[in-house]
Amino acid sequence: MSKSSKEKSQSTKKIMIIISILIFLIFSTFDRLTKIYANNRLKDHPNVSFIPGKLELHYLENEGAAFGLLKGQEAFFIFVSIIIIGSIIFVIAKIPGKRKFIPAVVLLSFIITGASGNMIDRIIYHHVIDFIFVSVIKFPIFNVADIYVSVSSLLLVLLIIFKYNEEDLNFLRVKEKKLREI
Repeated sequence: MSKSSKEKSQSTKKIMIIISILIFLIFSTFDRLTKIYANNRLKDHPNVSFIPGKLELHYLENEGAAFGLLKGQEAFFIFVSIIIIGSIIFVIAKIPGKRKFIPAVVLLSFIITGASGNMIDRIIYHHVIDFIFVSVIKFPIFNVADIYVSVSSLLLVLLIIFKYNEEDLNFLRVKEKKLREI
């Protein structure tokens, strides 16, 4: 790698880190504000019809995971969130400083933001505050952090399938020499 391409790679890597931090700060703030709103304006109040017959705001204290699964497993969810967040930070740190990886960093940053938003709820309230209800299809009640995780995960899978080839993802491989040292 020439000096100028190495400098360009380092510059791109810095931009990726800045983008990741900005996404986290801006969108975790938005998630937190929506949950504060839900807690203050929807808890113990009638549901709000946002778009009549399509989108409503319902306050729900979710002690489980998606669809209320594994209720009461707060410590488990916090542990899993920490593992996911740590793993994604590791991947972002290892990702090559190439422009083609910026979309992956953006999506990974949204996943971290959503996971930490719900983890913070579990730590503060011992449940996750859900409040968005798509009444037209009777979908389970969810929150903004859930949107970040779900949409970003789906888009990341599509990105990996359609944009990156196996060689692009070699940075994730554990080198055999390093593996023998362990």
